[in-house]
Amino acid sequence: QVQLVESGGGSVQAGGSLRLSCAASGLAVSIYSMAWFRQAPGKEREFVRGISKSGSSTWYADSEKARFTIYRDNAKNTVYLQTNSLKPEDTAVYYCAAGSLNRATEGDSYDYWGQGTQVTVSL
Repeated sequence: QVQLVESGGGSVQAGGSLRLSCAASGLAVSIYSMAWFRQAPGKEREFVRGISKSGSSTWYADSEKARFTIYRDNAKNTVYLQTNSLKPEDTAVYYCAAGSLNRATEGDSYDYWGQGTQVTVSL
C-alpha cells in the first residue's frame, strides 16, 4: 500500500521558516518525480515546487515560489520542502505528490498524494 505522509507543518510568524517532510512507504521515491502543492481555504490547489527523479532538476510555476526549496533524500525515501520568508498568504494545507512525468505542474499528472500538513503564518 502506497503512503505519503507529510509532517513539519505548524504555526509560525511572518518571516519565519518551516521544513516540511514527506515520507513515503510502499513506493520508492527515487523512481518518481515528486512535488509539493498547497491549498488555502476557499482557493484551488496550487503547485509549489517539483523535483526530478534524480534530484538534479527542480521547477516551479511562478517565481514567487523560488523562495521555497525542494530536495530529496532517496536513501530515506523522503522529500522535503524548505519554506523561507513565510508570509500570511502562504497559509495553506501543503501536500506532497508522486508522479511519473517530469516537470509537471498539474495535479492530474500525479498519481499518489499525501493527506497534507497545515502551515499557518501570522503577522
